[in-house]
Amino acid sequence: MSEKQQNPWIEGLQTIGLSIALAVGIRQFVAEARFIPSGSMIPTLQIDDRLVVEKISYRFNPPKRGDIIVFQAPQRALDAVNSTTNDAYIKRVIGLPGETVEIKEETVFINGDPLEEEYINAPPSYTWGPKTVPTDEYLVLGDNRNSSSDGHVWDFLPGDNIIGRAVVRFWPPSRIGGLDK
Repeated sequence: MSEKQQNPWIEGLQTIGLSIALAVGIRQFVAEARFIPSGSMIPTLQIDDRLVVEKISYRFNPPKRGDIIVFQAPQRALDAVNSTTNDAYIKRVIGLPGETVEIKEETVFINGDPLEEEYINAPPSYTWGPKTVPTDEYLVLGDNRNSSSDGHVWDFLPGDNIIGRAVVRFWPPSRIGGLDK
């Protein structure tokens, strides 16, 4: 017995439909590409860098200090820069729930201890806190501390706003690689 061959048009449409469904599913639940529109994360990330943001790990483990995360900006962050769009931001996790954070004398202090930060562009030229990070929220700061609209401007980030963790830069080719601290 011979199998009836399927119409090539129907087979092509099924393949395209499956491809679209997989692409949307991967982007929604697994990973997505993002680009860097501003200098708030210099020197770690440059304007127009392209990154892969993974969305799975925070379903099982909370963010850690030093993680570079992408998140939906809370309304107070958008208000701080007079934005009318629901922009996504990228910053570094600095303060974890329950920690007391203070920025003074060009240093970030976590529970009274200075934080070692080799990744920043320049020490912060402002003071902030001390403030205790609420449950299920984070303090996030840009690596370009003095040119970043971040938690020192608009306070804490609700954990529910986090989209995922930036894990690898894939563009430009000269800077391809992981984004470890």
